[in-house]
Amino acid sequence: MTEHKIDLRKIAIVIVTIAFFGFQMYLALIKQLTPMLQSPLHLVLALFVVFLYNPIDKKYRKSVTKKAEAAGRTPDEKELNKWAFLNYIDVLSFAGIFYMLWYTVSQYSRLRDFVQFISPVTTVDKIAMVITIILLLEAVRRTLGNILFGFIIVFILYAWTAPYLPGILFTKGKSFKQMLDQFTTGMTMTEAGVFGTPLYTSASSLFYFIVFGVFFSECGGGQLLIDIGMKFSNKSSGGPAKAAVISSGLMGMVSGSAVANVSTTGVMTIPMMKKIGYEPEEAGAIEAVASTGGQVMPPIMGVGAFIMAEMLGVSYFKVASSAILPAVAYYFGVFVLVTYLAKKRASKAGGSEDVKISIDQPILPRLYLLIPVILLVFWIIRGSSLMRSGMVGIFSCLVCNVVSYFVANKRNFIGIRELGKCCINGAKQAAEIAIPTAACGIIINVVTGQTSLATNLSSLIGSLGTNYLFLALLIAMIGCMLLGMALPTVAAYLVGVILFVPVLRSLGIEPLVANMFVFYFGIMAQITPPVCVASYTAAGIADGDAMKTGLKGMLFALVGFLVPFVFVYNPAVLLIGTPVEILIAGTQLLVGTFFLAITVSGYFHTTMPAWQRAVSFVAAMCFIFPDIASSIVGVVIGVAVLFINAKSDKKTVEVAGATQS
Repeated sequence: MTEHKIDLRKIAIVIVTIAFFGFQMYLALIKQLTPMLQSPLHLVLALFVVFLYNPIDKKYRKSVTKKAEAAGRTPDEKELNKWAFLNYIDVLSFAGIFYMLWYTVSQYSRLRDFVQFISPVTTVDKIAMVITIILLLEAVRRTLGNILFGFIIVFILYAWTAPYLPGILFTKGKSFKQMLDQFTTGMTMTEAGVFGTPLYTSASSLFYFIVFGVFFSECGGGQLLIDIGMKFSNKSSGGPAKAAVISSGLMGMVSGSAVANVSTTGVMTIPMMKKIGYEPEEAGAIEAVASTGGQVMPPIMGVGAFIMAEMLGVSYFKVASSAILPAVAYYFGVFVLVTYLAKKRASKAGGSEDVKISIDQPILPRLYLLIPVILLVFWIIRGSSLMRSGMVGIFSCLVCNVVSYFVANKRNFIGIRELGKCCINGAKQAAEIAIPTAACGIIINVVTGQTSLATNLSSLIGSLGTNYLFLALLIAMIGCMLLGMALPTVAAYLVGVILFVPVLRSLGIEPLVANMFVFYFGIMAQITPPVCVASYTAAGIADGDAMKTGLKGMLFALVGFLVPFVFVYNPAVLLIGTPVEILIAGTQLLVGTFFLAITVSGYFHTTMPAWQRAVSFVAAMCFIFPDIASSIVGVVIGVAVLFINAKSDKKTVEVAGATQS
């Protein structure tokens, strides 16, 4: 009987995946729908996928199976089905999703013409709102855990209790009927809540880029990028660490996921780093830092970048191009860091400890596999929609797969079954992105539509930052970091946009700069303890302590914490300004990054004492501000301390030589 249930679920997954792909292909190849039809249908299909992949007793069954295997036995069928009666909750959930589908289709013409505060709110609308929020919360709990689930619950409770709370939490009260009507219209009857811009972006662009990433990786492109990183760092000092940086950076350009990068490149680079003497925590931290940078590395970046473009009303190309210099600085800093850490290790060991990195296939014959990425970038640059650009990328992956069959002797070729798995994995990943983007619509609507929290918070922080911009930035940074620790990157960015971007805008910071500031710190939280998913994943591969890996990762990624402050004070770093201003800003950023990386490594020609590291850090800080005078001071004291370090190394060598004589 169990086998029958499993088969039914698998059949349902295939059917829903086909429906999901069919719907998205209709949008891309035939025509897009209005937001109040497209977004709900996208969410309905995503909910079907999530509930099929995550039955309510999934974690229990997995736990029982794991314990039985550890004990060397096959799990007992009765034991596995102990909580099977809870599957009736899944039945109710699917019934609720079908109700959402019926409501979306049958009420569409009314919702399309709905005018808030004028058009009536019916009982059917209220039932649909309750079912949508309950299903969304349960989907969040099953896929993302209890933190985001609890976070949303707190905001829902706040919406109803705000009239009774003190200080900045207070909002003028309404009658229960007014509250219920406003809550219903705001959440599910307009584009201000669940079906807002984030979910519309998921349906109109994110789906295609996620699927592209899966196809590109499975058709051999992902392995090629990893091998390129390995090849370019093979003969250099600290080769495996540099391979982690280059490979993760290249993979990040396509995947935009820190955990995915760690999982793909880390399984190869972390063992190699450990082999040449890196501590497990150090190897894991380097991989986590390198992989996290993929979310700020164009052309694809992280999911939040697509939503940022929609919310700002600018082209994605503008967002991606503005991120180039900060991303280059980030990886330049990490690359310099691992270079000097390798030299430091070699000096202590009395020579190089590098190992040869082997690559299974030659790189040159496989370069055609990069064509999909090149075409994707070209279509974005030429101004095509993200949907069309993503589709071009997907179809070019399929063409390259055919080329692999006929030209490359079936190397890197995947068959129909594997392509089907790519579709299923792509749909699953897209659904898991659609859920938090829709769920964050609840928080956004509570903060901006149901209460005055955003306005109150802006007034409070704005009053502090009027005279002290750095203090306001610091508060916003801490807030974004706390959100990023508790929430997935996309959710952290969306909540940060609502809570902190208005504050930064009120202080005269440009919209793109303010959004990028929030985006960066939401990402940096991925490697900041106590909750640092990328670091924990890397620590698991490295068999290291998760907290120590997180602390080292935060230290190694220090440049990532510096860059947002730099582009706030000097927007030219985001390509806002004249070519001369951008050139000067880029040079200042890279020089400051170099001094910061040297500070973290604690090594130049020889190990740096504490005072030299302190002076080097001060030199790096001088480059935060666009002022030429502070940059000159930074160069002077930075070069001076490096010169002193080099001279002390020379003296050490001379003394050692005289002693040997």
